[in-house]
Amino acid sequence: MLLMNNIILDLKTFGQMFRKERKAVGLTQAQVAKNAGLRRETIIKLESGAQVDANTLIQAVAALGKTLAINDRRVDYDNLNEAFNEDN
Repeated sequence: MLLMNNIILDLKTFGQMFRKERKAVGLTQAQVAKNAGLRRETIIKLESGAQVDANTLIQAVAALGKTLAINDRRVDYDNLNEAFNEDN
């Protein structure tokens, strides 16, 4: 599982996290598929870590009431400096 600071780095990990979130919100694969306008087989595929297209991924995530975010993994030196600066 490639997960660093809650950043998912591979499809298998994404699928595992998706399944965990689906269960946490109390939905079945069939319910997510219906809400997303997808087939249950597509949700099974997504949860197994298989490749799905970007639109499918976004629809499935939205069906859970979630969103996707793009996070910058680069170090923010200004914030890092503030965190370790004793003068603040």
